Amino acid sequence: MASFNEDGLKKKLDDLNMSQQSIQTVSLWLIHHKKHAHTVVNVWYRELISATDSRKLTFMYLANDVIQNSKKKGPEYNKEFGNKLAKVFDHLGGVRLDDKSKRGLNRLLTVWGERSVFDHDKVKVFQKNLIIRRPSPPPYPPLPGKSDSSKKQKKETEATESTRIKKESEGETSPHTTPPPTEPPEPEQLIEALQELESAATSDAVVREKIASLPDEVSDVSHLGKLRDQHAARALSKKVEDAMAMLETYNKRLAEEMEARKMVARMLHDYITYQKDVLAHAEETLEEHRQKHSKVKKVRDELKAHLQNLPDISKLPSIRTGGLAPLPSAGDLFT
Repeated sequence: MASFNEDGLKKKLDDLNMSQQSIQTVSLWLIHHKKHAHTVVNVWYRELISATDSRKLTFMYLANDVIQNSKKKGPEYNKEFGNKLAKVFDHLGGVRLDDKSKRGLNRLLTVWGERSVFDHDKVKVFQKNLIIRRPSPPPYPPLPGKSDSSKKQKKETEATESTRIKKESEGETSPHTTPPPTEPPEPEQLIEALQELESAATSDAVVREKIASLPDEVSDVSHLGKLRDQHAARALSKKVEDAMAMLETYNKRLAEEMEARKMVARMLHDYITYQKDVLAHAEETLEEHRQKHSKVKKVRDELKAHLQNLPDISKLPSIRTGGLAPLPSAGDLFT
């Protein structure tokens, strides 16, 4: 089989379809590369989250085939999928699935319970998380201020979230309506968001200097008494209107920057949390390999000690040169 790499895995997941042959082919490839189970499940999870609703059941059928057919060859996939499936079913409960997908997912859970693929309590958690609810807003909306569509999406998201909070405070929602966990942002996405902040309102020294240099008469009503004629009044009115327009635009940019910074803070939190999980898994793997190394070293030391206690065959007398006494004959043994 082909060697393992993430690009190859993504390509196989992109080509995956609902046919039994397609699922079994990819499943066999994954089982063959079971030592990469942690990476496989993380990539599978990211691709499932981003897949269209109609393809999500295909990903679940693949996971089921891998889990059930790899049990005899090692527990790697059962452990890795077991750590992710609660989040997966939470996500699936928040998207619009067709009836076929719902039936397929419920059937999977029934089979897992009947065959003890996962323990009873874990299956109950999966079933609880799968309870269908309305879709949650996207984890990382476009940065505010980039387009009219993003502004509209932001308003819709805020309205949805406001309604959800109000209902929860009134006790109208169940515990299952909590938003599904979000996947960490890709590094490129995080870098782009941070770069956007470099041109944020608080970094615009030119506008800030203009605001700081506004004349006192545009913000102090006591100067109105100093006006002598209509020409001076119209000139002051023009200054006030220009100052108002500049301040309104700048305040709007500040509000958008605040939302962008909140989003970036959330992205950083998710990214750091994910990296901590990866680090913890790496440390766990390192500890396992240290223990294996220690065991191998112990066996090596015992083998060396055993070899040192064995006689040196090269120093034994040679039979060919007559160094050893001849063996007694049968007659010698009985006389």
